[in-house]
Amino acid sequence: MNVSEAMSAPAVVVPPQTSLAEAARQMDEYGVGSVLVVESGALRGIVTDRDLAVRGLGRGLDAKVPVEEMMSPQVVTLDVSDDVHMTYRTFRRSGMRRLPVLDEHRAVGMLTVDDLLLDVFQRLADLLGPVAWSVLDEPQGPPSENSSSYGT
Repeated sequence: MNVSEAMSAPAVVVPPQTSLAEAARQMDEYGVGSVLVVESGALRGIVTDRDLAVRGLGRGLDAKVPVEEMMSPQVVTLDVSDDVHMTYRTFRRSGMRRLPVLDEHRAVGMLTVDDLLLDVFQRLADLLGPVAWSVLDEPQGPPSENSSSYGT
């Protein structure tokens, strides 16, 4: 499976001059934990909800300060054609929870740890589905005389 199949799209992007307050409003409106800072189509940085709380408000920055003054300019990215299994290692090595997805240097989406967890849970459900249904089909009640029990 490619990253493009698991990512959230489109990415929420803002220009570098966007205020911290507006970036926070965009995160709230779109229900995301980060915005990508893009200028002339090129990714310049990322601002996360944690950045706003710790590096913004925590350091007393005014809400009118532009995001370019506190964004993280070194961004680990993924490509839309990357294999999703490779991304597990990228997340582990980077320590990030959100990675922008690029298509030829253009931000097109975001892949999060939560997206990967949903994929894992779906795969487990697919694998365990038949087992779960067989357990649910067993009659309820005390174990029969022929079944073993713990502690005896």
